[in-house]
Order: sequence, then structure tokens, then C-alpha cells
Amino acid sequence: MKKISILSILVWIVACQPTVDLEDAEQSITETSLLNHIETLSSNEFEGRAPATHGEDLTVEYMIDQLQEMGVDPGMSDGTYIQEVPLLSQRVDRSSATIKIKKNGTVIDELEYSTEFMAWPSNEDEEIRIRDAEVVYVGYGIQAPEFEWDDYKDVDVSGKVVVFKNSDPSYFPEIFEGNTRLYYGRWSYKFEKAEEMGALGAIIIHTNETAGYPWSVVSNSWGRERFSLKSGDSANGNKPEFNSWLTEESSTMLLEQGGLGLSVTLEAADSKDFAPIVLDGVTIDVDLNAEYGDLSTSNVIGKIEGSDPSLQDEYVIFSAHYDHLGVTTPVDGDSINNGAQDNASGVSAVLETAKALKMVENELRRSVKFMFVGAEEMGLLGSLYWSQNPTVHPGKVSANINLDSMQIFGETNDMVLIGYGRNSITDIFKQHIEEADRVAVRDLRPEQGIFYRSDHFSYARIGIPAIYLNGGLDFIDKPDDWPAVVDSVRSANYHSV
Repeated sequence: MKKISILSILVWIVACQPTVDLEDAEQSITETSLLNHIETLSSNEFEGRAPATHGEDLTVEYMIDQLQEMGVDPGMSDGTYIQEVPLLSQRVDRSSATIKIKKNGTVIDELEYSTEFMAWPSNEDEEIRIRDAEVVYVGYGIQAPEFEWDDYKDVDVSGKVVVFKNSDPSYFPEIFEGNTRLYYGRWSYKFEKAEEMGALGAIIIHTNETAGYPWSVVSNSWGRERFSLKSGDSANGNKPEFNSWLTEESSTMLLEQGGLGLSVTLEAADSKDFAPIVLDGVTIDVDLNAEYGDLSTSNVIGKIEGSDPSLQDEYVIFSAHYDHLGVTTPVDGDSINNGAQDNASGVSAVLETAKALKMVENELRRSVKFMFVGAEEMGLLGSLYWSQNPTVHPGKVSANINLDSMQIFGETNDMVLIGYGRNSITDIFKQHIEEADRVAVRDLRPEQGIFYRSDHFSYARIGIPAIYLNGGLDFIDKPDDWPAVVDSVRSANYHSV
């Protein structure tokens, strides 16, 4: 089998010349040692590891126990492993949540929560009561002056509900990097822009193609208790009064009331000349009730001190989120989202890396931090909080290496670097990958915008060179159709019980 020692790369980044102990450290990471962590963290006892639950408490306790057993020091200046992250929780009343689509004042349809739409207050109000709000389709909802692209065209959308096409234009490689989804294509950007433009509410049209995942992921992810940073997400901006997703079928019906066909309307957004379309005579009513609570999650941080006095105040950060979706709507009697791959596997990998690097700590010139961050599934909140409240100066961090869902489907000739070319450490990884007779490749699914969907983005946005190692698809000793098999398995299991 063609192999590459990830530990070799890591030691290369933080160390001088590795000693003969490196091989022993590498061999300490085994299938059994990895699975021991994964099976524990993804067991029903841990209840899906949702933020601010008993399952999270068990997870935090487990990770601290493992770090202490390895001899990895606490990573906080107060001598503890925990950085507390204050959260505001929001729970929408599913039974009373409604969106009514009206034509010339007559109710055409009342959408069903979860199966036809998802919505939530974005201004921390307990009640949202919107009546007869005008609806404007704004294409991708993008304003990108560097590309001379403006979907709003000076149209006043204040007090109106804006409707977006998901993703970003994929037919203009010279300005939008082709099918690589930029931040302009993220739902978070669209909601931020809607608030900036003074919109009353914001709706994203969901299709499997434009989202990169099925409706079940939307309903399962947004239908549970939601969290935000209690202090306010200042880096991401504010949100409209309410945010929402509509299914493809509901979106089709909404647009048809305004005399528009879904496919033609979505296609129209791909032109730079697109201008907002008011859905003539179409209005919507929105009723939402929500309860709030003050909660907290935790980032668990361990540290191995570097041995070089001139470099030990510089750091490499290994990160993995430990949370998952917790307990959601039962399917065939099972309501626990166990999260074995996403991301018990990443936590296991970082724990095992910490164990191995502890064995060669005398060779480490720079210091190493191991960050197990919370509330990633709710919007990268744990890592975002750290980026706004860093425990070491970002300028002293040489690299962030993020592990989110490890390769579990077999060895590959290729190794995917999410963040390829976006940082100063790509060439280091490429060098070692190529020396192992393998190939470093860019994101294989750039249209999904994965660069913005895991914790490395929180580090990258404050200037830390960050990279996310992802599984390839050029499988060794597997059938030719194995990538399709992998995709089907992922589709069936991602963010589900």
C-alpha cells in the first residue's frame, strides 16, 4: 500500500530533525486505538454530543481524562483545559410555526414546518408576526464590486422579504472561480447581505444541486435547538428579522404565484445583467414563536510545550469539533445522531496525534495546541469564539491543521487539501505527499464550499495559515464504482440518526 505518515508532516512543521523515536510514535496510532475513542464518543451513552447537554458533559470529561492520561498539559493560562463559550439558545415552537403564501390577499397555501419550510427568528424576538410582506427574488443576492456584480441593482428591498438562489455563479471562472463555491455562495453571506440591505426577511430556495445536500440535512440541522454566541456574532454581522429555507416544491409554488417558473427563474440569476424581480401580487405571512435560554459550551484545549526557547512561544494548532446533532426526531424509533464519522473520528485522530507527539516532545521546537471545539454544527461557534477571544496571539500561530471526518472508506492514492493554495503551508504538505508517491489534490467538490464549512475557516479568517485534510477518491484495491458507493453511504448517513 502507498502510505504517507501524517505524523512526519506534523513533526516537520514543529520540529528539528525527528529522532528514531518517531517510528515508535507513528506505530502507536493503530486501528484499535482510533476505534476505542470513536466507539466511546459515538455510543448512545453520549447522546449525540449536542451542545449544553449531558452528552457534551461526558464528552468534555472524556477528552480531558485522555489528555491527562497522556501527560498533555492544560492549554489555558489559568491552568485548566476549558475555555467556556457563552451561548444563547433558541428553540422554535414547531406546532405554531407557519408560512402562508398569498395571492392578491387570498391564502394559496399554508406551508408545513420541517417538511416544506424551515424558519427561525433572527433578531432574538420571542414572537414574529409578519403580515402581507412583499416578496422580491434577488437572484444569488450577491454584491461583489471587485467582480462588478450586483444582484440588487439599487432596488429598495427594505421591509420586503428577499428570496435567494443558493450558491454563487458557477459559469464565470474568471470572476467566481468556476464551480468553486466562494463565501458569496454561503447561506450565512446571503442572510448578512439581506440585513445590510434592510430586508424584513430572507428565504433560500433549496435544491439538492445548489445546496450540495438533500432537504433532510436542512430540516435536521435547523429544526433542533439553535445556538448563537451570546455576545453576538460580530464577525458575521447581523441577520434579518427572520431567516428561512423553502423546499424546491414550495419554492416552485411561491414563484408560480408571481408568474415565474422555477428553472427559468434560477437560470436568470446566472446573468450579470440580472435585476430583482418583484413577485406581483404575492405576499407572505409568517408566524414564529421561540424560547431562549442562556447556556454555554466548552472548547477543550491541551498543550505540549516546545523545546526551543526562541520558538516555543509559536504554535501549531490541531483542531477537531467534538459536537454533533444530539437527539432529534425519531426514525424507526431511533432519535440519537451518533456522529461516529462526523466528528468522533476527527477527535480520535487529534487525541492519537497528541499521544504520538507527546512521545517525541523533546524534538518539538514550537509548541503545539490541541483544540477540541464545541458547537461547530451550529455555525462554527466554538472556533469562532476562540478567534474573537484567542488564547494566544494569532500572529504567533504557524499553522492550523483541522480534522473533520476522517477517511474511513479505504486507502487512496490522492490526498485532498481543503484550503489548497490559500495558505503558506500547502507546499509543505505537497512535498511530503509527493515523497510518499501520492498526489496532493484540491477540493474534489468545490461547488459545496467546504472551505467555509469547518473550523479551519475561523482560524483562516484571522490570518492563521489553515488547512483541512480530507479523504481522496482514487481508491486503492477497490472496485471502479467505489466512489459512487462512498457517495451513497455518505448521503444516507450524513447528519442523520
